[in-house]
Amino acid sequence: MDINLSQCFIAVDDHDKALAFYRDVLGLEVRNDVGFEGMRWVTVGSPSQPDVEIVLEPPLADPNASPEDKKAMAELLAKGLLRGVIFRTDDCDATFERIRAAGGEVLQEPIDQPYGVRDCAFRDPSGTMLRFSQPRRQ
Repeated sequence: MDINLSQCFIAVDDHDKALAFYRDVLGLEVRNDVGFEGMRWVTVGSPSQPDVEIVLEPPLADPNASPEDKKAMAELLAKGLLRGVIFRTDDCDATFERIRAAGGEVLQEPIDQPYGVRDCAFRDPSGTMLRFSQPRRQ
């Protein structure tokens, strides 16, 4: 049996700002852009990983959610408390410089971690933490 990652989800509060970051800064390709019941989902992915997609979705993508629940999720997103993803890069320092030069909000400059990677961290335009990890060369 073979199990692979197909999709993961990142909550965003403004899809246009998210696209400017994920597409224009990170270089991910847009694979789908759909709306339903006043909500929008945009699927992006790395050209080198055609089978893996990141779905940029509303903070609470449930048309039946209560206004209170929607508000709570929006507040958690605004505080940066929702988890994001970790991207792998072949050059952490160059990735860091490209994102910083584009105005990315730096959370951590590149550093060698004791668990075998060099990584850095940013917030996306919605406040979600994203890490960029490079396996250390032995």
